[in-house]
Amino acid sequence: MRRRATDYRRPVRRRFSYWICALLGVFVVAVLVLFVVHHNHNEDRVEHPVHEEDSRLERDVHEKLNFTEEILSATSLSRQLAEQMTLAKAYVIIAKEHNNFYLAWELSSKIRSCQLLLSKAAMRGSPITLEEAEPIISRLSSLIYKAQDAHYDIATTIVTMKSHIQALEERANAATAQSTVFGQLVAEAFPKSLHCLILKLSGDWLKRLPLQDLANEQRNSPRLVDNNLYHFCVFSDNVLATSVVVNSTISNADHSKQMVFHIVTNGVTYGAMQAWFLSNDFKGAMIEVQNIEEFSWLNVSYAPIVKQLLDADSRAYYFGENPDVEPRLRNPKYIALLNHLRFYIPEIYPQLEKIVFLDDDVVVQKDLTPLFSLDLHGNVNGAVETCLEAYHRYYKYLNFSNPIIRSKFDPQACGWAFGMNVFDLVAWRKANVTARYHYWQEQNADKTLWKLGTLPVGFLAFYGLTEPLDRRWHVLGLGYDLNIDNRLIESAAVIHFNGNMKPWLKLPIGRYKPLWERYINLSHPYIQDCATS
Repeated sequence: MRRRATDYRRPVRRRFSYWICALLGVFVVAVLVLFVVHHNHNEDRVEHPVHEEDSRLERDVHEKLNFTEEILSATSLSRQLAEQMTLAKAYVIIAKEHNNFYLAWELSSKIRSCQLLLSKAAMRGSPITLEEAEPIISRLSSLIYKAQDAHYDIATTIVTMKSHIQALEERANAATAQSTVFGQLVAEAFPKSLHCLILKLSGDWLKRLPLQDLANEQRNSPRLVDNNLYHFCVFSDNVLATSVVVNSTISNADHSKQMVFHIVTNGVTYGAMQAWFLSNDFKGAMIEVQNIEEFSWLNVSYAPIVKQLLDADSRAYYFGENPDVEPRLRNPKYIALLNHLRFYIPEIYPQLEKIVFLDDDVVVQKDLTPLFSLDLHGNVNGAVETCLEAYHRYYKYLNFSNPIIRSKFDPQACGWAFGMNVFDLVAWRKANVTARYHYWQEQNADKTLWKLGTLPVGFLAFYGLTEPLDRRWHVLGLGYDLNIDNRLIESAAVIHFNGNMKPWLKLPIGRYKPLWERYINLSHPYIQDCATS
């Protein structure tokens, strides 16, 4: 069948109404969604700044609150609580003394509440509120009024607190004196390991005859009196400490074979000292060991110190238990011959011209040979001055109320240190320093010019004859000062363990002990055996 022409066809019905409804529905939903989103966004914009502002303020309170300032503020509740608590503590003591234990218990209870509130405020970082403080303040005020009403007035409080302070001071002084005694005992005690080492070495000296033959040969060595060499002297009865001094000196020297060490010890440790230095290698350095008991010239008729050793009063002063004498002054080392031998160096070594004296509690960290070329400008003693602090001036060591001292010495004169000293023995003999030492020792027979040690008499004997050295030559205090600057220690040529906390004792200062121990041969069988015995 033939199709109709286009003009005669029936028009198609178009369904636009469905599409329009669908579009309108989508539009309405979109409008609703946008409205809801916009509304929520506005609420968030209002709420979030409030929360952020609150948290920021809270952080600022935590960051800005300084509880120390808070408790010191005159208007703060924290300060009011702290002051009431202090007063309440005083009344607790007074109430107990008057047998009012119930009042003391009530006060103590409120004091604990007060402490708890203060600690909570400090922990949370916010001030104490009036609601928190008011119950405690009012109750404490009531209890304090009750205590005052019980005739615990201010006068009673002051008298009671004074008596308690006095009692505490007496206890503190007794504890200080006791600790001084204990410290002195530790300092004087000879460790068992050192006793063990001396016994083993003394046995070697007695059994090994070749060692004694070698010692006899070295007695006449020309190196001992050769003034072209570098001479050092050490006076000690401590084998291990003396070994550290010698070993540290040669380990840091440029020319150890040109060094000569003159050691003087007592009869007890002479054999041990000889055995140790003859049996071990010290890089070619010459080492001489002498026994002080063989110095026949050091007798009562010549040396005042020997006379004092035999004097009953002196022995009672240094070795007795006189309560009038301070414990630190009763140390026998102050009257020991080895300690005073430093004033007889020209007599011991009559052919030497210059020598460096080293204490047995020093460690050498730099080459000491440049000391021998220093110009002492005609002086006898080259030493490091110690008057950077006021207590190292003459008036702190000597009795300037004595007319002899007052007429001859300047109380503000600068002190100096024994322990590392370079001595010009030619100038020493010319100035007759030993005779000056003898004079002052005799003047101080009654111990009224100075109390202890060799340093005060050294100040007198070498007065006007001491050349100050650069401080880096000799740094002191490693036996008592915990806070020496590491840079000062590292720059020092000699470090000195002066004080009671020696590195070979049981109570050394731990941070300094490795500086001493590095010069001990810990692999030596005797050292190992005695350390574990």
